[in-house]
Amino acid sequence: MRLGRVTLAVSTTLVGVIACAPSSGEAKPTSAPAPVEAAHGTAGAIGIGDPDFPKDGNGGYDVDRYRLKLGYDPGTKQLDAVAVVEAKAAQDLSSLNFDLAGLDVTKVKVDGAAATFVREGDELTVTPAKTVKDKAAFSVEVAYGGQPEPVRDRNNLGVYGFIPTSDGAFVTCEPNGAKTWFPANDHPADKAAFDFEITVPEGVTALANGEMTGKPRTSGGKTTFNWRESHPMVTYLATMTLGRFELRQGKTPGGVPNLAATDPKFRSSLNKVYTKSGKITDYWSTVFGPYPFSSTGGVVDDFSAGYALENQTKPMYGGFDPDEGIIAHELAHQWFGDSLSIKRWKDLWLNEGFATYAEWLWSEHTGDRTAEQIFKGHYASTESPMWAYPPGRAKPDDLFNSSVYTRGGMTLHALRQRIGDDTFFKLLRTWAHDNKYGHVTTDDFVALSEKLSGKQLDDLFDAWLFQPKRPTTW
Repeated sequence: MRLGRVTLAVSTTLVGVIACAPSSGEAKPTSAPAPVEAAHGTAGAIGIGDPDFPKDGNGGYDVDRYRLKLGYDPGTKQLDAVAVVEAKAAQDLSSLNFDLAGLDVTKVKVDGAAATFVREGDELTVTPAKTVKDKAAFSVEVAYGGQPEPVRDRNNLGVYGFIPTSDGAFVTCEPNGAKTWFPANDHPADKAAFDFEITVPEGVTALANGEMTGKPRTSGGKTTFNWRESHPMVTYLATMTLGRFELRQGKTPGGVPNLAATDPKFRSSLNKVYTKSGKITDYWSTVFGPYPFSSTGGVVDDFSAGYALENQTKPMYGGFDPDEGIIAHELAHQWFGDSLSIKRWKDLWLNEGFATYAEWLWSEHTGDRTAEQIFKGHYASTESPMWAYPPGRAKPDDLFNSSVYTRGGMTLHALRQRIGDDTFFKLLRTWAHDNKYGHVTTDDFVALSEKLSGKQLDDLFDAWLFQPKRPTTW
């Protein structure tokens, strides 16, 4: 995630524009925090156990794959869909919940048998005909539809989720906007594979995560696109962005399939987004380790979101022409945030601090300012409000505070100074390799830093991540 220049002006001592706490002994994130007693067994909890977002995600099961069949008409803004959620129970389940906002549910089946359901707020509670046993694989099919509405949250991004546009939709879901267009275990602690079958009016292009499977099929004035993301993905990175895009497809110089798409308003950006995305993907592969997914690229839509988001394999740029720094930020997220995902939102600096520092590394690589110069420029801002916001515990009503980005990035540079370049870059590669497709915490990163460096680093991380003041030594 990076806030675009549309919404945030910064001084020349900063790097471009702002882009897209230790946990100890936490329970396995896919477990229900406390099973709820029900008439014939236990019900999955309505939240996954994140105290900062108590109703996000759901307990009692772990999703393996979402199979989404989606039909959308930009003219009527009507979505008609069937979602099949394939999962494994983490307890006996007499009922279970999904996050789903606003849309009307018409039918639910569990393992092919009709199930009852109720709606309460953004929760869909499903009661199967018989209890799903602990550790059993099962599937839930939900037929639903309506006019999707995005989340409007002034404290976190403003507008996100499924955002209708004149020619389609701009779909960027961080932190919890997946529920605006499909029933989800909508928290980063539960990752899954995705299949998308998207039908739109002829002439509209449907873009989703991963790679297209087969060619688009047109019949009766409608075109169907099939996409598949086989690598584990958190729900907020899922997209079904639609529009009359211009495309360029090929491979990066290193051989990674590359797709760039732009709204006609930004057609002059198409070649730049394609070329820079390929070049930067390949460079990060030399710094962070092999690219973790099967394709790369970027999408520029005309909706003026004022931010970019690192949607897995297809970063989204909302209504602006991205510069190299923003592209470098979103593509670094493919390692840090997408492949390596946080268990709890409080650790968001592990996504945004890393991607911000990647911008500084890109600047250094291209012969512009060094990371040291950028660090010193930020540190000289003695009155900056970031010093009062310790980024090691992101606040739920202010997740995307500039401290999470800038002070998070500064934490990494302070660490680099303490342990030296050789150990620091080995740490980045080891962190990405050892946690590929998994979940991470701040405690995990501190432990690995100390292991590889042979140094005790509690003082450094405490000063930079957890104290509400400007560090004076590190």
